[in-house]
Amino acid sequence: MKNVLIISTSLRKNSNSHLLAEEFKKGAEEVGNSVEIVSLKDKNIAFCSGCFACQKIGRCVINDDAIEIVDKMEKADVIVWATPIYYYEMSGQMKTLIDRANALYAKDYKFREVYLLSVATDTEAYTPDGAIKGVQGWVDCFENATLAGTLFIGGVTDGGDIACNEGLKRAYELGKNV
Repeated sequence: MKNVLIISTSLRKNSNSHLLAEEFKKGAEEVGNSVEIVSLKDKNIAFCSGCFACQKIGRCVINDDAIEIVDKMEKADVIVWATPIYYYEMSGQMKTLIDRANALYAKDYKFREVYLLSVATDTEAYTPDGAIKGVQGWVDCFENATLAGTLFIGGVTDGGDIACNEGLKRAYELGKNV
């Protein structure tokens, strides 16, 4: 059994990326994993100040919701990012949390597998490439971790558009393979 943390980064109600995350969760739980989804909606997460104090004291000096989320990231065996694609890149709030997770670099983090789930209005195969590159850059900083899988579903715009999309089944199956 693995401890799976899914970080849903959309701030929109009934977001397509969050619905994708829910299906991944169902699949991962079905095979016996412990899964938690943390939504960044309604969270207060400030920008990293670049002070690097976290490297010395083991936690960020900015006291906001990122502290608790990063603690959960440290203890997870698997981290799953779920994001809408904006301008061919991950959401800004996702990038902000990645920056704030800098304290993990100097710690004995548990995660070995990282996944990226993404959605967009655009349907081109290259649409998630910027987000994939960004997540891969983050993963590359953690020598024990790998980007274990990505899933992109295009053609979804309004909240809930993904409800009848075959992509939900793909997310479920990806979750079962964690």
